[in-house]
Amino acid sequence: MASEQVRGHLAIAAAYSIFGLNVVLCKDIANSAVVSPYVLFTLRAIGASALFWLVSIFQPEEKVEKGDLWQMALASFLGLFLTQMSFLVGITMATAIDSAILGTLGPVFTMIFAYFFVKEPITGKKAGGVGIALAGVIFLILNSVHAAGASATTPLGLVMLLVNSLTFSMYLGIFRPLISKYSVVTFMKWAFLFALLMSLPFSAKGLFTMDYAAVPVLVRWEIGYLIIFATFIAYYLIPYGQKRIRPTLVSMYNYLSPIIATVVSIWTGIDHLTWQKVVAASAIVGGVILVSKSRSASSRR
Repeated sequence: MASEQVRGHLAIAAAYSIFGLNVVLCKDIANSAVVSPYVLFTLRAIGASALFWLVSIFQPEEKVEKGDLWQMALASFLGLFLTQMSFLVGITMATAIDSAILGTLGPVFTMIFAYFFVKEPITGKKAGGVGIALAGVIFLILNSVHAAGASATTPLGLVMLLVNSLTFSMYLGIFRPLISKYSVVTFMKWAFLFALLMSLPFSAKGLFTMDYAAVPVLVRWEIGYLIIFATFIAYYLIPYGQKRIRPTLVSMYNYLSPIIATVVSIWTGIDHLTWQKVVAASAIVGGVILVSKSRSASSRR
């Protein structure tokens, strides 16, 4: 049992470390202006679909009930297409650090949806945590709106990143029974296939007109990382870890991504640290931790 828990911790830590670097690489790809967000999403969906379907060949066949296919399509729209598309569009209008900071709101949104979908009560700690986190977001928005320079985060960028956290939290809250019903590979191969089909109307023209020869070698490597690690491997590791450690512990690893994204962004010169970002990050992360502690306490009752 202890060894299984260790594997779970390692899997979740690896996944969120991958996501942390993913934020920086997506921002670097956006800065290159050679690949549109729509084309980048489709490339990720093509790669992930191919890999999950390839892996499924070597696993026992698992049939999906016809009634579940439309639910998988809806889950794909909410948890993959809308979530990743809003992130890839938002990252073009936001700094990597601000993107990572807003990503920590996921557990707060999950708490809110748990109240509506599974009737989990909102305690004083939870309400206080939400208030602190939202205060941090408002503070970040006000400072970003008045920031100068091309690297500043725009209001629309912040909205898109909030949509990213919101839709992924809805996906986890609404489709948990469906996700648990099938193996990771079976669910993901269908989910990414549906996401690929959804993206084609937005990216088909760009896929055929993009000058692939003009894509820098570094950007090609970064896209390869996004496909293999940030899409295929990360989306496999998280369900693997969820089966071995408690949900509260899984959510705590969400705080690893902004730390990695911040360190890498400052180290590479893509972004810079300001006292406003520190205050906003402290408020948001502090609020989320307060919510997580309250949720953990309630789960023991």
